[in-house]
Amino acid sequence: MHIKIILLIAGLLIIICFPAMAYGNSQQPALPDFRCGYEAPPAETPPDPVPARRDYMSVALLASALGLGTYLVFEKRKRQWIWALMVFSLLVFGFVRKGCICPVGAIQNVAMTSSDSSCALPLVVIALFLLPLALSLFYGRIFCGSVCPLGAIQDAVLLNPLSVPRWLEVPLRTLGYLYLALAALLAAGGAGFIICRYDPFVAFFRLSSNLNALALGGVLLIAGIFIGRPYCRFLCPYGILLRQFSRLSRRNVSISPDHCIRCGLCQDSCPFGAIHKPTGRPSREKVEKRKKMMAGLILLFPLIVAAGVLLGGGSSEVLSRAHPDVRLSERIYLEEQGLVTGTTDASRAFWKDDKSPEKLYELSAGIQRWFLRGGRLAGGLIGLIVALTMMQHTVCRSFDSYRADPGDCLACGRCFEFCPRERLRRRHRQQQKNSDMPHPSGGAG
Repeated sequence: MHIKIILLIAGLLIIICFPAMAYGNSQQPALPDFRCGYEAPPAETPPDPVPARRDYMSVALLASALGLGTYLVFEKRKRQWIWALMVFSLLVFGFVRKGCICPVGAIQNVAMTSSDSSCALPLVVIALFLLPLALSLFYGRIFCGSVCPLGAIQDAVLLNPLSVPRWLEVPLRTLGYLYLALAALLAAGGAGFIICRYDPFVAFFRLSSNLNALALGGVLLIAGIFIGRPYCRFLCPYGILLRQFSRLSRRNVSISPDHCIRCGLCQDSCPFGAIHKPTGRPSREKVEKRKKMMAGLILLFPLIVAAGVLLGGGSSEVLSRAHPDVRLSERIYLEEQGLVTGTTDASRAFWKDDKSPEKLYELSAGIQRWFLRGGRLAGGLIGLIVALTMMQHTVCRSFDSYRADPGDCLACGRCFEFCPRERLRRRHRQQQKNSDMPHPSGGAG
């Protein structure tokens, strides 16, 4: 089980950092010098150190919030305190810091730096990227449950949660893998940061008038009234990493403080489908059926990976057009051939600087070749992850009590409030506390 999870994590990290691993820095497409004679003014004064101090303070605040969240989930075990921390994180990391304390977007910085040695990765970004991941190896998805502002704003609107069938939820998660691969590929290729560009809730945090961003966030928030955290569960690329890292966590969220009485209340209370009911011992017929399914998947394994390679390579032409130099080369070609009239701002700057179209075409061809190789590799890794996920779901598991899946559990604490054993534990603790209080007359109560 852990071997498959480790393979999944390795594949995800390769998706993020594959340019440096596979092709080296020499393959990174160079950026042209179309400056039109503009010269930047010399820096006469050093930059203001206040923003840097603020960033380091924010990282310290993030670390403190993660530590507090861990304490509340594993020691206090009270939903109201976890909710209070979530609201605090929404206000501070969301509205005060405008959504910029964001490990989600840091994925793109890591991908870009892995392919371009001239780009330095700031310590702040490293800390933002690694802190929640490192904590998830020990205590699960604490960041998702009470610290992430993207999750908090969705949790705040969850009013009438409906259950998503397991057969639908599993394939929907593939969207998150595709989004992660696409974001890493475009960032590494210098084509842009789509996670930040299409952040669904940043328009709310910044009180922006961007109608497209507001519409995207509004759709997800409306869906979030009925579906628990749709962005977190099906789209968030950082959530993909946290899910797999949390499956290796040393300590997981436990529903009951001692033993499970199998009442099922915890499963009813979870809006994220993270709690699985007891399976009992599987029958011999079921075991044999699963073995046949596993054998079939092993035979299909290379075909699934090959299909991913073909699809990834086939999409490379479209993806490469996200790079501004590829779009510029296509525009210059159309203007040279007289197929379009007029010019654009980019093409006017190109002609004014008296650059060679042939060099631009050569640069564009190199970028397209880079995206072809990168698309094939990313597609193959997605195929590998899909095949491993399918194999993981064919394994027969046996457990006798309700349990929270360590990868799916968001550590929100809802199940604590519904577990009868947890209520009994709190009652006993309160009675013991009352008995230890001094009596009003001075004696022991």
